[in-house]
Amino acid sequence: MSNTLKALVVTCPQCGKEHVWDTANRYRPFCSERCKMIDLGKWANEEYRVEQREQELPGDDHQA
Repeated sequence: MSNTLKALVVTCPQCGKEHVWDTANRYRPFCSERCKMIDLGKWANEEYRVEQREQELPGDDHQA
C-alpha cells in the first residue's frame, strides 16, 4: 500500500494560473508576489468593495 500524497493544485485568484498549494509559498493563495500586489492595489483603489446592507432607521413612532 502506498502512502503517497497528492499535491493540492489551486488556481491563483488574480491570474488564474494553476499552482501547487504549498505552505512555504508566502504569497498564497496567490502564485506570486506580483499577483498579491496587484490584488492589494485593487483593494487600495476601491475596485473591490464589500457590500454593506443599509440599516433601517427607526420610524417616527419609535422615538423616545
